[in-house]
Amino acid sequence: MGHGWEGVVLKLMRGKDFAFTVTGAEQVTERYRRLQLTDGGMLGATGVHPTMWVRLWFENAGKPHQRAYTLVDPDPAAGTFSLEFALHDGCASDWARNAKPGDTIEATVQGTGFSVPDPLPSRLFVVGDPASLPAINSLLDAMPGVPATIWFETPHGTDAELPVRADTAHHELRQVPRRDDGAGLVEEVRAALPGLLGDDRETAFVWIACDTATTRSLTSYVRKELALPKERVSALGYWRPEPVKA
Repeated sequence: MGHGWEGVVLKLMRGKDFAFTVTGAEQVTERYRRLQLTDGGMLGATGVHPTMWVRLWFENAGKPHQRAYTLVDPDPAAGTFSLEFALHDGCASDWARNAKPGDTIEATVQGTGFSVPDPLPSRLFVVGDPASLPAINSLLDAMPGVPATIWFETPHGTDAELPVRADTAHHELRQVPRRDDGAGLVEEVRAALPGLLGDDRETAFVWIACDTATTRSLTSYVRKELALPKERVSALGYWRPEPVKA
């Protein structure tokens, strides 16, 4: 399958192509699926960093379609990792639902990049949802022992069962049912974050990855109203809600 104009652009931006092979699958909840894969030599060529993601290529009505997914527990020595899919309607979820050992999928690595703050932050504040859960867990794994508060939005009831790697000794997990297109999550964070930050605004770190509109709203809030330095904030919109059909 060709990658169309997007593939051409990624090539010009020095994207590297690989092919992954499915070795196993696990249905975590009815709306969340984990696949185990071999890396096709990618990890040895690119190295690994926290929240690292790749672009997978799917066929959608005969056309190439790409979506980004975060690596779960990458093992460069073994050449393996997992990918996790928050299932909904669409070609990526359809592929994940039906994937079986031996299936392959093409991928491009381009645009990923994250460095753990040095020195480590005094406090970590994380805002995300099932789509960014793999990145959340990667982030927590990369900074063990750093006190963290995690706001985890749950669009569906079973999302409360998802495996957030929160260590009760260092982490506070706040599950927030999704309402009003993310407005409920924004309200929860705005109400609690100033008091939790206290005097740590220069040494804390805020990481935000949920739907695009919510991410934009919260990023503006912590940068402009709370005046956190830009190097203390990392934010990326992970998805856009589907438009309501008439």
